[in-house]
Amino acid sequence: MNDNLAYAHFVKLSIIIPAFNEEGSVGQILNQVLDAPLPEGIGREILVIDDASSDATTELVRDVAAHHPEIQLLRHDTNRGKGAALHTGIAAATGDYVLIQDADMEYDPREYVDLLQPVIDRQADVVYGSRFTGGAPRRVLFFWHSIGNKLLTTCCNAVCNLNLTDMETCYKLIRRDLLQGLNLREKRFGFEPEVTIRLARIPGIKFYEVGISYHGRTYAEGKKIRWRDGFRALYVIAKTGLR
Repeated sequence: MNDNLAYAHFVKLSIIIPAFNEEGSVGQILNQVLDAPLPEGIGREILVIDDASSDATTELVRDVAAHHPEIQLLRHDTNRGKGAALHTGIAAATGDYVLIQDADMEYDPREYVDLLQPVIDRQADVVYGSRFTGGAPRRVLFFWHSIGNKLLTTCCNAVCNLNLTDMETCYKLIRRDLLQGLNLREKRFGFEPEVTIRLARIPGIKFYEVGISYHGRTYAEGKKIRWRDGFRALYVIAKTGLR
C-alpha cells in the first residue's frame, strides 16, 4: 500500500471521450464502451466532449445517449483542441478514477479490465496502456511515428525519472482526485507529456503499465496528429520538466 497516498474506494469509472469530426466511428466506439466488461461493483459514466465538430458527430452521440443515461454530451462552441476537450471532461468527472478513450477505433475498450487490475489490486494510482509491451496485436504502420514516440517517451522519462515505454498512449487511467488537482494548461496534443510530468511530481505516486493492442489509423482513415504536434510535445517537456 502506498504510504503517502490513500487509495480511492473504487465504485465508479469516468470514461472521457474527446471527439472532433468522428462521425465514422463515434457511434461504434460508444457501443463498445457501453459493452466493455468492468469488475463487479464498478459503474461507469461516459463523458463525450464534442470539440465543435462540423460533421454528424454531435447528432450520433445524442442518438446513443438518448437510450443510455450514463452518457453525457458536452460540446465546445469552437474547436479548442484535444487537450482542452480533456480539461472539460476532467472537470466534469465524478468517478473515482478517470480513463481516457479516443473516439476512433484504435483502442479496444474490452481491455479496460486489464488496465483496471493494478488498481483493483491496490497497487497503482496511475495505469498507462502501452502499445509496445506484451503480446497483444498491434497494427504495423509508420516508422517515423514510432521513432518520434520513442524520442518523446525517452525525453519525458528523463525529466520524470520514470521508465515508461509509451508516454503518448491514449489509455491513461488516473485517480480523479489526483488528476483534478493538477494545473493542466496544454490545449492540444501537449496534454500527454504535461499530465505525465505533473503526475510524476506527486510524492509517493505509483505508476503502472499494462500491454494493450493497437489498431492505428492512416491519415486517409482520419488520423489527426501531425509532425508539428511532436515539436510541441518536446517544447512542453522542456518547459514543464525543467521548470
